[in-house]
Amino acid sequence: MKFMDENFLLRTETAKKLYHSYASEMPIIDYHCHINPQEIYEDRKFDNITQIWLGGDHYKWRLIRSNGVCEDEITGNSDDYTKFMHFARMLPKAIGNPMYHWTHLELKKYFGYEGVLNESTAKEVWDLCNAKLASDDMTVRNIILKSNVKMIGTTDDPIDSLEWHKKLRDEGKFPVAVLPSYRPDKAVNIEKAGFTDYIAKLSAASEIEIKSAEDVKAALTKRLDYFCSLGCRATDHGLDYVIYEEASDSEVEAIFTRAMAGEKISQLDADKYKTAIMLHLGREYAKRGIVMQLHYGAQRNTNGAMFDRLGPDTGFDCISVRDCGAAITAFLNALQRDGLLPKTILYSLNPHDNELLGTIIGAFQGPEIAGKIQHGSAWWFNDTKTGMEAQLKSLANLSVLGNFVGMLTDSRSFLSYTRHEYFRRILCNLIGEWVENGEYPADDKQLEEIVRGICYNNAAKYFDVK
Repeated sequence: MKFMDENFLLRTETAKKLYHSYASEMPIIDYHCHINPQEIYEDRKFDNITQIWLGGDHYKWRLIRSNGVCEDEITGNSDDYTKFMHFARMLPKAIGNPMYHWTHLELKKYFGYEGVLNESTAKEVWDLCNAKLASDDMTVRNIILKSNVKMIGTTDDPIDSLEWHKKLRDEGKFPVAVLPSYRPDKAVNIEKAGFTDYIAKLSAASEIEIKSAEDVKAALTKRLDYFCSLGCRATDHGLDYVIYEEASDSEVEAIFTRAMAGEKISQLDADKYKTAIMLHLGREYAKRGIVMQLHYGAQRNTNGAMFDRLGPDTGFDCISVRDCGAAITAFLNALQRDGLLPKTILYSLNPHDNELLGTIIGAFQGPEIAGKIQHGSAWWFNDTKTGMEAQLKSLANLSVLGNFVGMLTDSRSFLSYTRHEYFRRILCNLIGEWVENGEYPADDKQLEEIVRGICYNNAAKYFDVK
């Protein structure tokens, strides 16, 4: 079998038909990513492949570190060619890692390279990619357009001016919707360093003098409305773990006052404050019809020395093990009791939570939309072939797979849209196997609806993308 040919990952005739006839042509809704809207507005052109590939990709950095490379030649001041060569030397050893597949899908789709990247081909690939990147065809906007993207949901702090989103909207020339997503983690994490400084910034951005937890809620609500005025369709919360600790308003206010005075806050008190803020936000999301995303289960910044050197989101996080089932159901139940449970997507970084989430979502569905509560796609360390298969099978076993809103990139790279291709091939292969095993009828019309739905149509409806 040829390496990564047109039928890559498609092991049955049904899988090939589903992918080539239905999945491959569907547009992309990238409803959760970390790309920079300024680079879209300015239509950035990258000088070389290192800039677009390695500039902010901690997935790649982790693998290069595992190959025994010093940090200066990964994220430091070494020249771009040296950094690229280290990636090329490492890659052949990454057998079984999705990075191997992602890399070659990107080389093939965007640069027309049909070969294999390794140390001996690195100079050839470097020259080819850099020549392509120098053309106007490979500016940021053109990369997005040739990827058939219809909507991009960036990740933005409530205090962000959203200057670049506004400029894109006012310019009116780019046909792809680039929309802000509301990420209020810093206003929630009362026990973490920098909280009081952040509240001062939130106060300035919202033009609300913040003296209480109620003022925090008001400021966050005002900023949420500003995000919605620029097309916000979703919010996102990066939680270490899902919390639910009920407390009276007076308790929450006392906790906030102590935090603003610089006192150390216990984890229990922090959880009480967080619960109050999260419940408020959940209700506000429901009122505005926007999607609440909860990402949890990450153990962050585990290597203290490297965190001090490089800061967060640089490749030193891992999976945490914590039972959040009771807290998730209590949180959703509190919102449901108020009649203000928003559309919600739940993601756990721990794959052991797949079945847990599959059962939770079934307990809180509603008539507003099919699949109102979603088990989110295999995330981060689960964004692998086996991780995607496990998430899809679990969702199919315990819920309604045909209502799934599908894949996202969760990436800082403009070349990562091939992750949607990777997902679609895996999806079609799985469904194809079920059909050829006699577990599902070979009903072309129904299969087309399911595949097109999971690839695009369900997300378009869920996130209200026209």
